[in-house]
Amino acid sequence: MDDVNRQKIINKNENLIRMVIERAKRDFPDDIAIIGLTGSFSTGDFHEKSDLDLIIINNTDRGWGISSCFILEDVGYDIYCTPWSTRIEDQAKLESEMVSCLIDLQILYCASPEDLERFNEYKQRALDALAKPIGSECISRANKCIATAKQEYTNTLLSDDLGTIRYASSEVVYNLLNALTHLNNTYFKRGVKRYFEEICTYTYKPDCFESIYMAVIEAKTIEEIRNTSYALLKSMVDLYDKMDKQFAEQPVPTYDNLRGTYEELWCNVRNKVIISVELNDKSYVYHVAMSAQNYFDEMTRMIGTKKVDLMQYFDADHLHLFKEKFLLAMDEYLEEYNRVGREVERYGTFEQLYEQYMMLSS
Repeated sequence: MDDVNRQKIINKNENLIRMVIERAKRDFPDDIAIIGLTGSFSTGDFHEKSDLDLIIINNTDRGWGISSCFILEDVGYDIYCTPWSTRIEDQAKLESEMVSCLIDLQILYCASPEDLERFNEYKQRALDALAKPIGSECISRANKCIATAKQEYTNTLLSDDLGTIRYASSEVVYNLLNALTHLNNTYFKRGVKRYFEEICTYTYKPDCFESIYMAVIEAKTIEEIRNTSYALLKSMVDLYDKMDKQFAEQPVPTYDNLRGTYEELWCNVRNKVIISVELNDKSYVYHVAMSAQNYFDEMTRMIGTKKVDLMQYFDADHLHLFKEKFLLAMDEYLEEYNRVGREVERYGTFEQLYEQYMMLSS
């Protein structure tokens, strides 16, 4: 693009900005808090068909009245609002892919000093989060994106339509890219056309990420799309697991956090396992086994108890094997109590329970 056309585009967008600000001052003085510039015109990375990315933060629902979508000289423009309580809040918590719209926003108009102060408070929250070393918080954010990618991957398996499968695959890629930003505790600083370039500069990414990523994009057939999407997802899950162990704070069983957990396991699972196996009810045992596995997994995740793999022992034709392995797992869980010096709350009579229970202070 030559200098003449470049300046022409700049002039046009400056006129549009003045128009929107004039409307905000005239019609929405109490409803529009902030108007700022983001996107390619903010970074200077625009082309002849680039639109104008304005962030308009509204104080009230009435502020939505400033919104408009139109085409001017073959370029589409979408003037829309960004509420404080949803998009800005998510950006401040780094739970949005649009964090740059908060951190790097060029303020063009501010209705009041209070609005600017509020904006800066949100921005500082995001900056404070990004200033932290890689740890549990960013690992947790990445996990949410990976979970969504897993859901989208199943959609590549549940259809035989090429377009549907390719779209689901693109959702897998998109969510994994966002997961990578969280694993590196950063954010996309430029638009979608620069996503891949930014990702390639990250410290933490799967081995051969670039080639796997491009293989998904270049996939032609349904089988290729599924296989490459799986490869990308698997590489990210492996990276996540590695970084979770390396950077996230791992829970440790203690006297306090173990309290009641063995008793709860006894209450919610133990007798169901025994009864369902005695009844030889395969469906009942199956669902109880799932419940038991879920509880052990939850305790491992929350308080750091030893990992237990019970479901490997479920066999509909050998239900007693599962019962034996479950009771053994309970005995091993009891050892967690013993290690921290906690005793099981067990009573032989109601009177004993009543005496102890009534001694508890609120």
